[in-house]
Amino acid sequence: MNINYEYYKVFYYVARYRNITKAAQALGSNQPNVTRVMKLLESALGCQLLLRSNKGITLTEKGEHLYERISAAFFQIQAAEEELNRGGKLVEGTIILGTTETALHLILFQKLKEFKRENPKVCFKIYNYSTKDAVSELMRGAIDISVVTSPFYIRKPIRSEKILEFKDVLICGSAYTDLTRNKRHLTELSGYPWVCLGKNTVTYDMTSDFFLRNGVVLKPDIEVATSDLMVPMIQNNMGIGYVPEQLAEPELEAGGVYRIPVYEEMEARSVCVLYDAKRGQSRCEKEFLAFLLSFPGK
Repeated sequence: MNINYEYYKVFYYVARYRNITKAAQALGSNQPNVTRVMKLLESALGCQLLLRSNKGITLTEKGEHLYERISAAFFQIQAAEEELNRGGKLVEGTIILGTTETALHLILFQKLKEFKRENPKVCFKIYNYSTKDAVSELMRGAIDISVVTSPFYIRKPIRSEKILEFKDVLICGSAYTDLTRNKRHLTELSGYPWVCLGKNTVTYDMTSDFFLRNGVVLKPDIEVATSDLMVPMIQNNMGIGYVPEQLAEPELEAGGVYRIPVYEEMEARSVCVLYDAKRGQSRCEKEFLAFLLSFPGK
């Protein structure tokens, strides 16, 4: 079949972003030209690859199958070009990274700083998501790697590797220090104001399930959008709440917040790196994954 292979490159970007405009920007082209090429490719293959609507673009079954094959080939070619052109030189390239606020503060800031010091020519595009959205964006190919906190649900070919384990601890501000004197059951604390992440997060779902298993219904007084707001809210006596121990540790040591001892403890959670095992990876992606998995706390 005599098809211009540039057509497949255009299709790859359209399928990756599910958006003609974004694909055109990535290709350095324009929307009409991308649309024209897609019509030519569909005509040459004799099948429909895209479904267009007011909500955007989705792939047909044949489009999904073609994208699976094309994306693997695309990254293999990209990796080969990098190896041939650079040899033993510094790693270069761009990684599109999706992460949660908690994962970012627990480990990713530190690892990005270290990796960039050793690989200054690697660029990152970083997007802040909830765990659910980070997984979803990875599965549809919009990002290269996700770094998220458990719990989460994935299916093949997405693979998960644990890079850090952590526990959530219950803390309070100075107005609630009477709660720190004796160990308590969770049911004794149900009447106090609670601070937690919002209902659209897996952390909220996990906390709510934990409460229900211990005979309490979670009724937060304050819901925050990001984990970095938790400790300041609690420190300012807006309520009590569960926070990853590493995030609370500086203020626990400084005396800004206090740990509440409870009989019921949450199960340990993990920060995990997720990637598509079936899709080819560029050299810089492989280097970054190896770097993350070398973390001594994993």
